Amino acid sequence: MKCPYCSGNTKVLDKRDTENITRRRRECLKCKKRFTTYERIETNMRVIKKDERREPFDREKLLIGMMKACEKRPVSQETIEKAVAEIETRIRGYGPEIPSKIIGEMVMKKLKKIDKVAYIRFASVYREFEDIGDFRKTIKELGKK
Repeated sequence: MKCPYCSGNTKVLDKRDTENITRRRRECLKCKKRFTTYERIETNMRVIKKDERREPFDREKLLIGMMKACEKRPVSQETIEKAVAEIETRIRGYGPEIPSKIIGEMVMKKLKKIDKVAYIRFASVYREFEDIGDFRKTIKELGKK
């Protein structure tokens, strides 16, 4: 791999494999600067939207949605990343196409375990809450469990 700073050759200092990602810490042989690279499995999955359109699965979109739900909550970036990785792994088991509804339900299930407020935030957008009654109903359901 070429150095992003000077285009020199690099060497790998450290490599760590997790469930879906390979993290490599690299050092440039020329300028001695260090940087990190991440290697992920590329998925050619498509998401079937509510209106039957199909679009490529976008991990970043999933991550951003969960980060918005967890904004200003005591949830670490690491926890969100781990949840996204787990959801992504489960999604791969569905074959080449998956309905967006299934992904949304997976996200809600994860958020319910991580943070109840983040769950309510996500549910309000995902389920398209129209009034305070929708919030009350969802909060009441949370209280029952």
